[in-house]
Amino acid sequence: MTVGHSVYGPEELAVNKGTGPYVCGLDAAMDVVGGKWKALILWALDDGGTLRFGQLKRQVPGVSEKMLIQHLRELEADGIVHREVYREVPPRVEYSLTEMGKGLNSALGPLGAWANQHMEQILAAKQRDVA
Repeated sequence: MTVGHSVYGPEELAVNKGTGPYVCGLDAAMDVVGGKWKALILWALDDGGTLRFGQLKRQVPGVSEKMLIQHLRELEADGIVHREVYREVPPRVEYSLTEMGKGLNSALGPLGAWANQHMEQILAAKQRDVA
């Protein structure tokens, strides 16, 4: 199988999610941002800066508390999001993008621009799939 300019055999491609090594940089990036809500969480943190959990939940309409917690934990483990816990009563937790997270968000910008440019075609194709 050819990926980019390299040739990989079945052994190299039979890799479980998150265990590496990745087939290519895009594979690694998709592992980090994969999931329905992660890109929207990144955009919300980029737009809002440092946000508390409730603020972040309001910035990502439709996300459940469970999914937001799960994705934030994964993004934190991947070094994309920083979680700051303040030892006060009531406890306060704030989330922000790390430098790596800011770079990832910048890399996602052209992808968002591409989707905006082709939105009508994307929606039409999705409607054909449903019908």
